[in-house]
Amino acid sequence: MSGAAVWGVILALGVGTFLIRFSFLGLIGRRQLPEWVLRHLRYTGVAVLPGLVAPLVLWPPATGGETEPARLLAGIATVAAGVWTRSVLGAMAAGAGVLYAGLALL
Repeated sequence: MSGAAVWGVILALGVGTFLIRFSFLGLIGRRQLPEWVLRHLRYTGVAVLPGLVAPLVLWPPATGGETEPARLLAGIATVAAGVWTRSVLGAMAAGAGVLYAGLALL
């Protein structure tokens, strides 16, 4: 691709992103959203984070896409600690600890 084509794609994506966000924030930003919309928006983070993290646990680039037991155990420990403690920092600490211990032992 030429430099102009790359910049054209970047510009188009930037405008598209702005319009998507403006449609939600600019057009209805001052209005009260219905309760059913707010109820669905509460689950956005819970839905997006596993989608971002699961491929990194199951097919990590560090191992060439091979599933690794240390990363799998760290993911399980993170979820278990998060459910048990209800603390994001506690879950992160548990997952990091298990990951580093697993990489050192395995």
